[in-house]
Amino acid sequence: MEGRRVLQLLCLTFTLISTTLPSLQGLTVSPSRSQFLQGDSVSLSCEEDGWTVWRKTSRRQRSSCEDGWGKPAGSSCSIGYMFTWDSGVYWCESREGAAGSSINITVADTVVLQSPVLPVMEGQDVTLGCRTSAPSTLSASFFKDGVFIGTESTGHMTLRHVSRSAEGLYRCSFRGVGESPPSWISVSAPPTKAAPPTEETPPRSGAPPISITSLQLVVRVFCYLVVFSLNSISTLLTVSLYQDRTKGEEAVFESVCFAGDGADPSSRGQHAGQVADISHDCLGSGNEQVVPMATPSG
Repeated sequence: MEGRRVLQLLCLTFTLISTTLPSLQGLTVSPSRSQFLQGDSVSLSCEEDGWTVWRKTSRRQRSSCEDGWGKPAGSSCSIGYMFTWDSGVYWCESREGAAGSSINITVADTVVLQSPVLPVMEGQDVTLGCRTSAPSTLSASFFKDGVFIGTESTGHMTLRHVSRSAEGLYRCSFRGVGESPPSWISVSAPPTKAAPPTEETPPRSGAPPISITSLQLVVRVFCYLVVFSLNSISTLLTVSLYQDRTKGEEAVFESVCFAGDGADPSSRGQHAGQVADISHDCLGSGNEQVVPMATPSG
């Protein structure tokens, strides 16, 4: 009984926590990049309905979409023409004030680096792009953590099968034009794969195969039933023994307290040893007769 109460309390606590704590709602950026050239357009969307896009820039501490910037549409916000002062931190926020995960967006007027907004998985290919608002036919140079990593005439560099060592601060540049702001690229571990199912020997009969999980469930239910049956039998035996003992004591009490002069002497002798223990109960009733203790002869 005590263990059941503890389990119910834990379930109730978990339910309250899961319903009161806010979930971290992500922000989707389209096109998916963290750097934009001045004049670009962007669409920001919250994953959950009822949430609003907020931002914090160097010009304003904190403001929501349509508060001097952006055009809201449900849980989304679009910016048709971006300026350099639109650079800042963007996130989603609920009506209750719960804030989700944030994304840094940078707006530059000359050169930007096109890189993934969200972390990339280990083993995937990552393509970096270098854009400029000025007309240029020069090759783009790429850097990681301030170290030159290569030049591409197409303005795009692909990192093959990235690992955790690929994490870092990237930037690109065009000679004689300028360089982009730095952008951090994160690499996360791939999700763990579930073990492949084991081959089971088909049953000899025509009955459908029983999975290991189902078999374990049946055994567990059977054990619970056995334990419940044993507890019930033990309880019934205890109650039965208690009732028999109570009836025996009442019979002794009645034979001693209500034994008159005509009672059988042999019966008195059988109960004489118990009179001393219960004689005080007989004296309290007022209409009973107490049999004196027999004096041994000779």
